[in-house]
Amino acid sequence: MAKINVRPLGRSGIIVSPMGLGCWAIGGPFWQDETPLGWGEVDDAESIRAIHTALDAGVTLFDTANVYGAGHSEQVLARALAGNRSRVVIATKFNSVFNETTRHVTGSDSSSAGIRTACDESLRRLNTDHIDLYQFHDNGFPAGKAEPVRETLETLVMEGKIRAYGWSTDFPRSAEVFAQGPKCTAIQLQLNVLDVSPAVIALCEKYNLAALNRGPLAMGLLTDKYTTETKPSIDDVRGIKSPEWMKYFKDGKPNPEWVRKRNAVREILTSEGRTVAQGALAWLWAFSEKTLPIPGFRTVAQVKENVGAMQFGPLTKKQMSEIDMLLERT
Repeated sequence: MAKINVRPLGRSGIIVSPMGLGCWAIGGPFWQDETPLGWGEVDDAESIRAIHTALDAGVTLFDTANVYGAGHSEQVLARALAGNRSRVVIATKFNSVFNETTRHVTGSDSSSAGIRTACDESLRRLNTDHIDLYQFHDNGFPAGKAEPVRETLETLVMEGKIRAYGWSTDFPRSAEVFAQGPKCTAIQLQLNVLDVSPAVIALCEKYNLAALNRGPLAMGLLTDKYTTETKPSIDDVRGIKSPEWMKYFKDGKPNPEWVRKRNAVREILTSEGRTVAQGALAWLWAFSEKTLPIPGFRTVAQVKENVGAMQFGPLTKKQMSEIDMLLERT
């Protein structure tokens, strides 16, 4: 076992912990029309205690978005990081337009003016004078129309409002457009042991970009919390009214197809005393030197389990090959 201490945030010169925390869940409920986009009710005091637990364990990267909880996630993160801003790297995202009072998403805005407004509002909610990593939050935005977005972000870097930027996208062509910008340093992509994305990772390696991994625990499936009979709450993005893109959960229950995949590799993931979640994080570190998993959390216990993975380090090459065979990826 080889403990991991730090990793570079792409080509930015910023150094971060080998994993961060994803702050989607701590935003609490929010909706688009009648579709829930949050993870259910949260306890802000517990969220703050969890963030402090991560800080004490050496976590320095915190990833959120303006839309999580319709601004609430950014506000909670600001409260938790008060007095610790110089110790941490804050990543947030822009594109959604929403009503903070009703917690409903009302649209999107990728215009230069819209990006600037969103940036200023995030700076206010985060109670900071700069954002370390500012990410375009539109997975399927046409790559051919993305250059003006990139150039607005370059300008925000020059103005000192952000240090670097990236795109949360699963499409290599989109990532390549942003990679041409000097201050682009990261791509955030869906990636976990069950759900690989080699083309985007290859692009990150080619351009020396960090690969922030959303869904590193497959929305909770890569833990022991969920069985095929688990039913998330009605206001949970994984529940019965889940959005169309939700694949790990189906009809308000864990998708049996993905549960079978998890069970197939459980023994390897739990090697050397790891939990399933810790094994899933270990797989990500072994997959590429660019990966930075950002598992979500709502409790101190979840953070303790996830940060415990850093003591184990990555899986071995042999274990990685065995997983590929079990999942028929060879």
